[in-house]
Amino acid sequence: MKNRTKMYFLIATILAFSLGLTASGWILYLNVLPATVSTAGQASPAISTVNFSQPSSLPGVGPNTIADLVERVGPAVVSIETFVETRRRQQVPFHNDPFFRQFFGETPLSSGTQVRRGMGSGFIISRDGYILTNQHVVQGATRIEVRMPGREDVHEAKLIGSDYELDLAVLKIDANNLPALTLGNTDEVRVGEWVVAIGNPYGMAHTVTVGVISYKGRRVTVEDRRFEDLLQTDASINPGNSGGPLLNLRGEVIGINTAMKTQAQGIGFSISANTVKMVLRDLIEKGRVIRPWMGVLLQDVTPQLAEQFNLNTSKGVLIADIVQGGPAHRAGLRRGDIVLEFGGRKVENSEQLIKAIRTTPIGNQIALLIHRQNTTRHVAVSIEERPQTSPR
Repeated sequence: MKNRTKMYFLIATILAFSLGLTASGWILYLNVLPATVSTAGQASPAISTVNFSQPSSLPGVGPNTIADLVERVGPAVVSIETFVETRRRQQVPFHNDPFFRQFFGETPLSSGTQVRRGMGSGFIISRDGYILTNQHVVQGATRIEVRMPGREDVHEAKLIGSDYELDLAVLKIDANNLPALTLGNTDEVRVGEWVVAIGNPYGMAHTVTVGVISYKGRRVTVEDRRFEDLLQTDASINPGNSGGPLLNLRGEVIGINTAMKTQAQGIGFSISANTVKMVLRDLIEKGRVIRPWMGVLLQDVTPQLAEQFNLNTSKGVLIADIVQGGPAHRAGLRRGDIVLEFGGRKVENSEQLIKAIRTTPIGNQIALLIHRQNTTRHVAVSIEERPQTSPR
């Protein structure tokens, strides 16, 4: 037995030198091999090889985690095809961003009209047929068709509600007992967390890509849409993925895929699920998003502005302009007023004030502490529903 052990050690030593391995490196390599214990209580030499098909050491990610997830949630992800009928001599307006025009083409429909077709993704959010997607996927559509994965039947969909600014739309098909996905809590999402995107990029149905959350709360401008709370991911999001879900490993939708950076690789964006939950009831019940409104244009107070207005701090928000006849105008606010408090809470910048206005129920009257001509005063302003084309 001792001679056999010496022989194994000699062979191992020769291999170590021939492969250029250090003594410590070789020992570490041997340590990953499982050792068996003899009945005498002594460890016998490990002779099994490393199993490279073992589950990943990453928390929560096993060999079949993604596959099981896709199998479970995949039936609720749908393909959306849109048709826009136009007069043949009428020029069809295309988006400048190739992300939005990738799948659009013009096909003659009759001697007097032609049809523009579009393709995107969506997912079912209720068993009775409500579907969430992007507004740009269905914009201007005269007919919308929904296809379930792995099925030949086509459902004609009705547009229930949409919002241009948030790029969200809700559709409805006449069906029941459908698989539906759950919206997760974006506040719990962490940068670096694994995510899965499912959609129909380039018309290739039910394509799955995997990545991580790269950033939270990203501000991005796509054409004239200014997104303020996007999730950034390196999971591939291509034309046709629009409207599809971004899922965590629990199968919850944490984002709605909406845009990609065409000049870069591995940079895609999704609308956060929490944003969707805030407006979903409005979209379904009223067909649009109801936004609280004061009727002002806001600007952060810089040190230069603070000096100009004799403020001893650069915190606060300047009212740069005001809408005639709006709530703020009727309350007596003026251009040049600086908002220091909103509802008894200090205001430090315009982003904070905008968020406070948006989360105030319509009809509430809010007390503002403002700075005007070297004095401070309180002004009560009613929060009203914002007209479709008006500022905050």
